[in-house]
Amino acid sequence: MPLLEAKGMGVDFGGLRALSDFEIAIEPNELVGLIGPNGAGKTTAFNLLTGVYAPTEGVILLEGKNIAGKKPYRINNMGIARTFQNIRLFKGLSVIENVKTACHAHMSYGILSGIMRLPKYWREEAAIHKEALELLSVFDMADLADVNAGNLPYGKQRQLEIARALATRPKLLLLDEPAAGMNPSETQLLMDTIQLIRERFGIAILLIEHDMKLVMGICQRMVVLDYGMIIASGKPEEIKNNPRVIEAYLGE
Repeated sequence: MPLLEAKGMGVDFGGLRALSDFEIAIEPNELVGLIGPNGAGKTTAFNLLTGVYAPTEGVILLEGKNIAGKKPYRINNMGIARTFQNIRLFKGLSVIENVKTACHAHMSYGILSGIMRLPKYWREEAAIHKEALELLSVFDMADLADVNAGNLPYGKQRQLEIARALATRPKLLLLDEPAAGMNPSETQLLMDTIQLIRERFGIAILLIEHDMKLVMGICQRMVVLDYGMIIASGKPEEIKNNPRVIEAYLGE
């Protein structure tokens, strides 16, 4: 059974068909790229998979359970996390506080324990703090734990958003243009980090990205969208040489 499987997924906005007959299957620990021109429907697909939009048609199965139309927080609790094109951090909070906000679903102490600062509260808070520091260390950001998130360089803000998504303990991580705005050295570091995340945490990753060097370099398989429809699917080498993809997106 695939970890995630979308069948016949489509969505209409008024009279506009934004995505049509979208189908994808992602295996556990697989790294898949979703590419295509601007406006092709890539982020719309992400929004459907994460519950931001409800599909007009089709089903979305996560470990065999239909999640189509469920609320985003329920889908997140079931094992799908994501980042966004535009960074969405709590810029008034510290780096480690941003990561810890994503841990709420894994905490079990009640309101009374929190108010009275009972032993269970302190145990769970200490465990979450340790987990957040360990996640930050993956990105070499542990020494920035107490820095205000809004004061981080752009590349570090991108990394922090990924660390926060990982704090929800996902089975599938959706990355929406994580290299946007990064310089070549930051992009190379991101490539290495994505590989490390997959190997260390054993999760599947679905990646939207326009940087073809990054996508071709790390993805095992790629899906290409154009005008809301899949025009190709296969290994990077197959996609690179596909005439329809070259005409619609890659160019000669």
